[in-house]
Amino acid sequence: MNILIKNGRLVDPKNHIDDTRDIYIAAGKIIATSQAPAGFAADQVIDASGLVVVPGLIDLAARLREPGYEYRATLESEMAAAVAGGITSLSCPPDTDPPLDEPGLVEMLKHRARALCQAHVYPVGALTYGLKGAELTEMAELADAGCMAYSHADAPLVDTRVMMRAMQYAATFDFSVWLRPQDSFLARNGVAHDGEVATRLGLPAIPVCAETIALSTMLQLARETGVRLHICRISSAAGVDMVREAKKEGLPLTCDVSMNHVHLSEMDIGFFDSHCHLVPPLRNQRDRDALRAGLQEGVIDAIVSNHSPVDDDAKQMPFAEAEAGATGLELLLPLVLKWAHESKYSLSDAITRVTVNPARILNIDAGHLSIGAAADICIFDPEQHWKVEPAALKSQGKNTPFLGMQMLGKVRYTLVQGSLVYQAA
Repeated sequence: MNILIKNGRLVDPKNHIDDTRDIYIAAGKIIATSQAPAGFAADQVIDASGLVVVPGLIDLAARLREPGYEYRATLESEMAAAVAGGITSLSCPPDTDPPLDEPGLVEMLKHRARALCQAHVYPVGALTYGLKGAELTEMAELADAGCMAYSHADAPLVDTRVMMRAMQYAATFDFSVWLRPQDSFLARNGVAHDGEVATRLGLPAIPVCAETIALSTMLQLARETGVRLHICRISSAAGVDMVREAKKEGLPLTCDVSMNHVHLSEMDIGFFDSHCHLVPPLRNQRDRDALRAGLQEGVIDAIVSNHSPVDDDAKQMPFAEAEAGATGLELLLPLVLKWAHESKYSLSDAITRVTVNPARILNIDAGHLSIGAAADICIFDPEQHWKVEPAALKSQGKNTPFLGMQMLGKVRYTLVQGSLVYQAA
């Protein structure tokens, strides 16, 4: 189908474009901007007047809950939520049930996702079988099945010898290893940042050193092995400082932050709000400000939704007993826009954190609107307000710290490979 997107503000950070231009699409690819190709006849016209046209967003951390946790969410519900949020590519952690440690499981997930004809799914394979931290998976076979990187998700990997061998294996094939820094002993049973709020509420705490000690180990092993290391969900000012110094010395290192931690702090827990029970925990305001500064500086490469849908029964419990996690796919864009506005950051630079940089980390050809590129496109209204409430979310998970809040910026259309997969009502 030939599609014309006309009169939109085209923002394409990779190609340094921020201008009003038309986009011409044929056979699933962008064939021209501004001027119509000879003989082009549109089968469908999308009038983007007053709207912003950007590359489809790329989310590096979205739990789809399949296989194994369909009572929390299904592939159908979460893929619908992704495209409703303007996300056209996403990677999912390996902590499913069973974990993504066998090629057959990865192939099944990719087949199910392709059959839905919505967002592209890029699975992250497990570093060890069963995420038990003992025996390394066959990463090369998992790569053939479609894995783009390897991780231990939130499962502890306490044996540093196993971690080093995993990095050596990955470095041999130039695979990327994604790790979330948290010392499982220091964090054991903790549910909140080790600060004044946890003390006042009597909540078991997780100190910042649980992150920095684990991060130090990961960086030392990365130096030793030469692996491409991606640090997932940095949460503290001290962690940002360590990543900054490691990048200065030239380590092949990237880093992301959850959108929740860009906007929230331990103070948002209030009186035991279980929606704010997150992994990693919300830290203090100084840490939040350091995360924002790290984003602007480029120390932190990407913003992720850290989408982890949780069923209502698991959230409607005392804070320490409630399951950690929050829905996020449909909130990624408005929260990135909110951060950019509050930080007086340009729209183009903000969009880079959810398009160009995640594509580079995943090592995929996406996140741009070049001629010949796949027509993965998000079109949104930057002035439309909407309220975050369960009925407004397509995700099966309705739990988020932002429930009841007004958001600015609403996706109107999402295209994946030239097909219109979402149109706002």
